[in-house]
This record gives sequence, structure tokens and C-alpha cells, in this order.
Amino acid sequence: MPPPQASVLLDPIVRHNPIAVQILGVCSSLAVTTQVSTALVMGLALTVTLCLSNVSISLIRRHLPRSIRLIVEITIIASLVIVIDQALQAYAYDMSKRLSVFVGLIVTNCIVLGRAEAFASRSAPWPSLLDGLGNGIGYGLVLAIVAVVREVLGNGTLLGATVLRRAADGGWYVPVDFLHKPASGFFLLALLVWGLRTRRKDPPEDPAS
Repeated sequence: MPPPQASVLLDPIVRHNPIAVQILGVCSSLAVTTQVSTALVMGLALTVTLCLSNVSISLIRRHLPRSIRLIVEITIIASLVIVIDQALQAYAYDMSKRLSVFVGLIVTNCIVLGRAEAFASRSAPWPSLLDGLGNGIGYGLVLAIVAVVREVLGNGTLLGATVLRRAADGGWYVPVDFLHKPASGFFLLALLVWGLRTRRKDPPEDPAS
């Protein structure tokens, strides 16, 4: 029995979050979280890719020979990423420069190919769309949480607006310089993973498995 459609959409947001629970797509989540704006755009780009690739692969799933299925899936994903990257360069050039190569690296993001292979290639278009949307929201939520902490405590700003006036500007707040460093993303993500896994009621994993 396939899972209810509500579960397909909602489970990846928290219970089976692709980053915090399944530990997928970690590299990009650490690279683009120094500012909330870049994290949100990256989350949106991956969500659009997930939704469109899932639906496309679902529509042709019955016509894909197993021997070339992965090649076709990667081709679809790469084509979508190229379109999204070009759209960002055309309409949000500054943001495209800030995201650098990480939009293009969505092609190699294991969340996208993983959902295409594990779900879309075996499911109807509508559940596949919900699965892509849920995983995209779950991915973007983790990026946003980490980015809020890093930007607010590291710069005293949120989406570029001052929320903690820095001592250098006549205020009281001294930014935490460590949050500018890539290592801070690892610590924050580790705390988030620990928090979510602590709340889960699943039985512990068997070390021998």
C-alpha cells in the first residue's frame, strides 16, 4: 500500500528530513548558509528541480528500460539545473554569483537523484510531485535554520536588515566571528541532527546491521 499523500508531503519535512535525518546533501547546506537570502534561493532552486524532475521521470517511468534509466534521470536533472542556473544569471545575477557553483552542483546532489530513483520511477506523477515538494521544503528548512543562526549571530543582521546593532556601529553586540567560518556550519548542523534524532521514537539502530 502506498503511503497517504499527506505523509508523502509532510514526512520529509521533519520525520525523514533529507539533511537532518538522512544526512544527504550536506555539502551545499554548509556552503550557502552564511546568509539567509542565499539559503532560501538555494532551497527554492533545489525544490523546483526536485518537483520537475520527479514529475518528468514519473511520466515516462513505464517507458524507461532499466539499462538506461539512471542515464535518463541524470540527463533530465542536469537539463533542469542548467535552465534554473541560466534563469538566475539572467534575473538575479548578484545572487547567482553568491551561490557560485552550488546551483550547478544540484546535478550531483544525492537528494535529487535519490528521490528520482527511489520514488518517482515507481510512483504516479501527483505523489511524485508531493514527494519532491516535501523533500525540497525539508531541505530548505534546514538551510534556513542554520542560516538564521549564522547571519544573526555572525553579522547581527537578518536578510540584510540590522537586528543586533554591533559595537563597532555604536551598539552593544559583538558578532561571533566563528560563525563566518565553514566549520560553524558543521557544528550547527550536528546540533540540529542531534536534536531531531533525540525526539524520534524509532528504535536504536543495530550496530551489527
